[in-house]
Amino acid sequence: MIAINQISFRPTTIPNPKPISSIPRFYCPLVNFNSIFAPKPKRRRVYSLLWVDESGRMDFIRKLSRGCLGHNSKMDKKVEVESVSGGVDVFDAAATAAGSKMQPDHLVIMVNGIIGSAADWRFAAEQFVRQLPDKLIVHRSECNPSRLTFDGVDLMGERLAEEVNDVVRRWHGVRKISFVAHSLGGLVARYAIGRLHECSTRTGSASDPGNCLRQGANVATQHLDQFCDARIAGLEPMNFVTFATPHLGSRGHKQLPLLCGLPFLEKSASQTAHWIAGRSGKHLFLTDNDDGRPPLLLRMVNDVDDLHFMSALRSFKRRVAYANANYDHVVGWRTSSIRRQDELPTANLLLNDTKYPHIVHIEKGNSEEVASKLSSAVGTQVINLEEEMIRGLNQVSWERIDVSFHKSRQRYVAHNTIQVKSYWLNSDGADVVQHMIDNFLL
Repeated sequence: MIAINQISFRPTTIPNPKPISSIPRFYCPLVNFNSIFAPKPKRRRVYSLLWVDESGRMDFIRKLSRGCLGHNSKMDKKVEVESVSGGVDVFDAAATAAGSKMQPDHLVIMVNGIIGSAADWRFAAEQFVRQLPDKLIVHRSECNPSRLTFDGVDLMGERLAEEVNDVVRRWHGVRKISFVAHSLGGLVARYAIGRLHECSTRTGSASDPGNCLRQGANVATQHLDQFCDARIAGLEPMNFVTFATPHLGSRGHKQLPLLCGLPFLEKSASQTAHWIAGRSGKHLFLTDNDDGRPPLLLRMVNDVDDLHFMSALRSFKRRVAYANANYDHVVGWRTSSIRRQDELPTANLLLNDTKYPHIVHIEKGNSEEVASKLSSAVGTQVINLEEEMIRGLNQVSWERIDVSFHKSRQRYVAHNTIQVKSYWLNSDGADVVQHMIDNFLL
């Protein structure tokens, strides 16, 4: 059975107690309380569902929920009562119980997008734990909910880094870490891993895979050298997965599809985005100029001072970009898949997979292809901000998964459907989530 803990986020240097202890606890699909309905003040004359006990009334509430909401019974694991400032841990109670022989050692951090919350990843988190109960612990981050997503990628990234450290201190048994992020959350996660990146040197072979060479070492003249054993928050980095993330920002032709590619609208949006989305708007349109420095997204394609953005990305075993090929009105195809216009797949390359009907193209990059792309790009294109970011991010290989909801009734909300933000509104994206789980590196 899946247990879901809502944890209040309190940045502190003192480790929080580990969630799992030797004290017996009862887990049930719904929160255990004494009464079924609790009245709110009479002035409003409304009632809210709060608690159920361990009797048959639980089944009654489940049936009532399905009847009113049309929710799939397989998903009725827990009704969340109240959202708190913090995050939500999702794990299998039996696997994480004291004395269990198969303790999960892999922590997955899920990050919401703009004006989002921890609830946005509820479906995907439960699917993860349901299918891999003895492998994963999922933490749905909520240090950057709602209007806090207007504070800027850097401030949000600092908050996420603090929250991740807090979660790692709570779960003493985890050894590996992965990130799954949606929309703006992908940029926030990229900033956070740059802050969380650690590197301890060790001696090894120059051909030793999976390790990055320490700066200044000369591979050509030394067989043994100092390598950095990269860690993110002290854990082994595994998967870095983004869904519809504007890696190249929202500035440029059709990078914000809502503007229909009209030049005067795109220019106006670039000048006024901060009125709507605050510092995040400046970062997305690359109009920030803090202390005369280049735009933040441009700095994030290199290691800058104590922020090791690219070293952190390079340390992950897999980097995956899921991108909507159409009907995403918020994030364009090029920026979410980190491609130039002429690199986008054509119709004759599209897949027809019955298991994943909305996955239409898969491009698995490798280091050789990365080197080839970089060399062929040199001197062939005018260097602008977008091109510089593409070249920077292509220093590492990416798996690019293109998604299309062209035949879906939910295509006009593709930006949310790709992550299944709300199951009864975005259920067609379930095969995309399943594709992520099936290919997740454990």
